[in-house]
Amino acid sequence: MSVLLAVLGPTATGKSALALALAERLGGEILNCDSTAVFRGFDIGTDKVPASAQRGIPHHLIDIADPTDGYSAADYARDAAAAVSDVIARGRVPLLVGGTGFYFRALTRGLFPGVPRDAELRARLERLGWRFGGRRLHRLLHRVDPRSAVRIQPADQKRVVRALEVYFKTGRPLTQHFADTVSPLPASMRVVSVALHLPYEVLLPRLQRRVDQQFASGLLDEMRKNLVRGVPATARPFTGLVYRQALEHLRGLRDEATTRALIVQENRRYARRQLTWFRQEPQLQWFEGPGESGEVQARVVDWLRAQGVTA
Repeated sequence: MSVLLAVLGPTATGKSALALALAERLGGEILNCDSTAVFRGFDIGTDKVPASAQRGIPHHLIDIADPTDGYSAADYARDAAAAVSDVIARGRVPLLVGGTGFYFRALTRGLFPGVPRDAELRARLERLGWRFGGRRLHRLLHRVDPRSAVRIQPADQKRVVRALEVYFKTGRPLTQHFADTVSPLPASMRVVSVALHLPYEVLLPRLQRRVDQQFASGLLDEMRKNLVRGVPATARPFTGLVYRQALEHLRGLRDEATTRALIVQENRRYARRQLTWFRQEPQLQWFEGPGESGEVQARVVDWLRAQGVTA
């Protein structure tokens, strides 16, 4: 039976470090599971592992879409399933690594075919958003589909509207539709998943250090280059965490120090949402501690060995 190993969990918990260690030990290749890292040109704010730090381990599903592409979870599930098959065909172990729970679920459980768009209903919902603000729409979504409200941020009005549209058209939340879907992975595929967790007092300084490093590494210059080469400010990567707040800074909305503090705060909120999402995933084995810790890596290896996953 083929095995897909997943390394999941909230942001800044050390997933990449753990995945690299496991890939070296198991003869694996890494598959990205971050919804912004799929876009070319957005490297620093997504913490893509640079080639110099990849230890010669192939990385897949990174830089596969242009920033203006309408790359969806369904596209990801298709591409990831193909990448998993390719890695296994080479006799290697695929390691899925990231924190986008919706992409993980799309791959391992599938997506429902969709509900035809209703232009009139969508327009009414969008008018509500314009009139009362995105948080009003998000509160409505939380009442009718709380699980979707966990994974969709209030600022992502397009996806909030779509989730509400599905609910009002069918009388069922998106999460119920997802339960009726089938994974694009082969039925014989065994998915073995581990997740990392850090307590708040440990996670917060890590988030602060990472944001400082992103700015020191040229986050703002990276964004300016994208804008100069014609990537519109409305492109999807610019609406994501880190980039959205930094773009507001470039527009003069707030100073850099305040922007950094805001990004740390939003990262913490995002980590909380990720934790809520992943805790709902079945058969996910949690490990306390940072992924770069040798002690944590040893515990993960021991657990994998007990599951029959060895080099």
